[in-house]
Amino acid sequence: MVSAKSVAYYLTHISELRAIIQWKTWHNPVYDRDASKDSHDVKECFRFLHLTSRSFASVILELHPELLMPMTLFYLVLRGLDTIEDDMTIPLARKEPLLRNFDEHLEDDTWTFDENGPNEKDRELLVKFDVVEREMKNVKPAYKVIIKDICKRMGNGMADYAKNYDEQANGVQTIKDYELYCHYVAGLVGEGCTRLFVEAKLANPVLLQRPELMESMGQFLQQTNIIRDIREDFDDKRYFWPKEVWSKYVPKFSDLFMPENREKALHCQSEMVLLALQRADECLYYMAGVKEQSVFNFVAIPQVMAIATQELCFQNYSMFERNIKITKGQACGLMMEATQNLQVVCEVFRRYARKIHKKNSPSDPHFLDISIACGKIERFIEGVFPTQTARTMDRGSAAAGALTVPGEKALTPEEQAKREKDDKEAKQDVMYIMIAVFATLAVISLLMIGAAWLAGARFDLAFSSLKSGKFIPPQDAHEASSLASSLAAAVTSGHREL
Repeated sequence: MVSAKSVAYYLTHISELRAIIQWKTWHNPVYDRDASKDSHDVKECFRFLHLTSRSFASVILELHPELLMPMTLFYLVLRGLDTIEDDMTIPLARKEPLLRNFDEHLEDDTWTFDENGPNEKDRELLVKFDVVEREMKNVKPAYKVIIKDICKRMGNGMADYAKNYDEQANGVQTIKDYELYCHYVAGLVGEGCTRLFVEAKLANPVLLQRPELMESMGQFLQQTNIIRDIREDFDDKRYFWPKEVWSKYVPKFSDLFMPENREKALHCQSEMVLLALQRADECLYYMAGVKEQSVFNFVAIPQVMAIATQELCFQNYSMFERNIKITKGQACGLMMEATQNLQVVCEVFRRYARKIHKKNSPSDPHFLDISIACGKIERFIEGVFPTQTARTMDRGSAAAGALTVPGEKALTPEEQAKREKDDKEAKQDVMYIMIAVFATLAVISLLMIGAAWLAGARFDLAFSSLKSGKFIPPQDAHEASSLASSLAAAVTSGHREL
């Protein structure tokens, strides 16, 4: 049921309401799927996909049929792994082997797990995980190899982090550790997705030769989530912001949430945003290598959500007080844009980079670095989609008959002559238009004066008033009477002379 608060919000944000209606009315999946032909296990997999994912379910379900089931299983396998890693009720002695050996259970279609805490929201997936395991047997061997490989590496990485966290009890220590954690939980996802795309022949194989692009795709999303969820993670006693960052501003992590440390908290936050923003241009570079629309939608939608979330969080102290997120109307508008093409997605990144730059404060110690990061995004976009601006002629080149355009070679004499001819014709056209406008105004003015004269207008009185120095109408009765007398005297005098 829609709350009164939501109704009031969208009545005052009509553009967002319009975006929701447009998305619901006009958006059509690239591929339609006949759900009536799905088996029981497939239907269960899709049910778990909706149950465990708030944002990825819709984009996965719209993927190319070749990738639909492999990507669904890939997500569910990693979600199951993540559910074990997130559950703080499972002791480390039990959790570590579960994480390291999770990939082995993908070959056993009878294995399930019911040891999650009762409050773990995704525990049902592991309770009925045999559904996923049975469907794993039906995908192509090449896809299965990719899913198992990523699962194995991610499980070991999570186990290392869990063990380290238990020993230190203070969360992530260094920026290097922070990025390594994001690599295990998201960077590997970017690699796995890319391998699946290329295996399905729906992305450029060159992407596999640029691991830093795959890494940035995952890092940008994960770091955005960690920044946004700071309050929720703190309440759950989970600390992902690296000590190397926050210790520059406060002695204890909990001090970031004290109102008297508001400015310090925002400075710390800006450094975290900076770490993420430095990867944004590589995310755009990656998307340029995707050649199929449904796959492009799959990678672009989360990325535009991430850059919008970065802008929402930047210099926004509310994130230390409560969990914040972009509205549904904003999300629908972003999805409408993200499902167009790379140029539109680049414009979204440019728009939010400029908003971040506008909010950037000179008093922030990271002001210059954030400005550079925003400029880096603009520079990349300008290199791919140059802004169309009027060409100008360099004076030195003009004498030699060459037109200089930044980033382009000089024009040949023939091209120069043609351009000069076009410019001359354009100037003549403008002149003709101006003459036509003034002639029209003159004709209309003469017609109006003639009509006034025919209607009895006394232009002679007006001229006499102007000759006597009266340039404005009389302001009172005395002045009007005086003017009438003088005019009468002038007329009488004229008669006498005749």
